[in-house]
Amino acid sequence: MIMNKEVCLMNNNLQRALTARQIQMIALGGTIGVGLFMGASSTIKWTGPSVILAYAIAGLFVFLIMRALGEMLYIYPDTGSFAKFANDYIHPSFSYITASSSIFNWIIVGMSEVIAVGSYMRFWWPELPTWIPGIVVIAILLTANLISVKWFGEFEFWFAAIKVVTIILMIIAGFGIILFGFGNHGDPVGFANLWSHGGFFANGLSGFFFALSIVFGSYIGIELIGVTAGETKDPQKNIKRAINGVIWRILIFYVGSIFIIVAVYPWDEVSQIGSPFVATFAKIGITGAATIINFVVVTAAMSGCNSGIFSTSRMVYTLAKQKQASKIFLRLNRNNVPDIAVIAVTLGIFMGIVLDIVLPLILGKDTNIFVYVFSAGVLPGMVPWFAILISHLRFRLLEKIPDHPFKMPFAPYSNYVTILMLLAVIVGMIFNKETRISVIIGIVYISVVSIVVIAKQWRSNNSIR
Repeated sequence: MIMNKEVCLMNNNLQRALTARQIQMIALGGTIGVGLFMGASSTIKWTGPSVILAYAIAGLFVFLIMRALGEMLYIYPDTGSFAKFANDYIHPSFSYITASSSIFNWIIVGMSEVIAVGSYMRFWWPELPTWIPGIVVIAILLTANLISVKWFGEFEFWFAAIKVVTIILMIIAGFGIILFGFGNHGDPVGFANLWSHGGFFANGLSGFFFALSIVFGSYIGIELIGVTAGETKDPQKNIKRAINGVIWRILIFYVGSIFIIVAVYPWDEVSQIGSPFVATFAKIGITGAATIINFVVVTAAMSGCNSGIFSTSRMVYTLAKQKQASKIFLRLNRNNVPDIAVIAVTLGIFMGIVLDIVLPLILGKDTNIFVYVFSAGVLPGMVPWFAILISHLRFRLLEKIPDHPFKMPFAPYSNYVTILMLLAVIVGMIFNKETRISVIIGIVYISVVSIVVIAKQWRSNNSIR
């Protein structure tokens, strides 16, 4: 086992430059995006105050997924890990489906974030064409990702730090309103809003379940820790620390911020106040709250795009290592960065700018292009979670490491329960008319990729004969 671990480390030609500080922020940055700042109103509208419970439940299951990944990473800390684990413990074909689904999701995320940056820049320059800031952002992030993984790590650290500080200040401000009446003439708001407007489950269990499906989607990106494994210093120590730490941070930021929103404002009025984050800061007298939050959202969008370039290029690199993509993507520049893969992914994200120009001409000027593009990647983004859970079952069966220091709690039962929960979430998304189209797009994409894989396998078998 030790020999295998050493081989894994030696065969990885990427630079191990990421610290625990950076990979924790990378996971936070990839998960806490514009969806939290601008999309919280939708989930609150569907379920009411019980949305707090939805975020907590989803966070628990995501924690189990991360612990399954962590148990395998502790032994084999390789780049693009969950695709490699799918290759080693399930089947090479499933590895290709997993990696390509992750690539599709993150290119979609990058495209949507580029579109978002252009839209938010209009807050300051209303007449500015959205494609101009999009091109500037792509150029900056491409340069940062090509220079070195350390530059990427620093960019992502500070992008994520801005979001984290904003959420912490918002939570502090919220408790000031709730407990001391800041911004409310000294009259504490208290916690009555959690139950006084139709109860905790204001829209019943169906509304709660619909919200749960969206909430799970908001956690997509946390598996980025697995993508960074091959470029992490002292991976066993830092990955263990990052996985144990990041889930609690995400739960605090998500559950904490949502709790403040539904406690301070009646849940059925949240959709009318615009951004709850802007409203909360404005309520306690912070002038220019809208400007501050808009800046934060721009950095959140850049963070999502930055994560997309990094993670997707490493997945392409992993496919090339497994001989499932062109060997040209194995090329590393003098800073040990897979530059061809980075450039290829960036060109894919650039298509977001093209869509932002073309789609309004087809669908109408009032179409929310961001929502259309972003929702398409939700189901493919969940495929790595299934791959992690199934790979872990096989890992436990084949590896048999009795004294493993970082085991997933309650496995294999926790694997089965989590898989069933993810399937239930997908079913819920199909029944929800607002998410149905994203599931259909995801199913179509995964089906096409699967057909391609089966066709390749068939041709390979025939050529051998």
